[in-house]
Amino acid sequence: MLIKIIALLAAFLTSTGFVPQIIKGFQTRHVKDVSLMTLVFTAVGTFCWAIYGFSLGDMIIILANIFTCSTVIILMLMKILYRQA
Repeated sequence: MLIKIIALLAAFLTSTGFVPQIIKGFQTRHVKDVSLMTLVFTAVGTFCWAIYGFSLGDMIIILANIFTCSTVIILMLMKILYRQA
């Protein structure tokens, strides 16, 4: 039971890590300083973790990584849309 609680806490913390950056990006329309390579690596990594979660049938791994990958994709889109001319 304790290990599930730790897993849920870890999933929550890592999954919501990009949310403050998304909020700030929407408010300021400025995401120039966000590293595109970091976002790409994180998106690919979390996608791979989600596949791994599917192979194990572990919903914590699956949902946490799908959510994280989604937030990273949102940041990538913001980087494209808010690009300074």
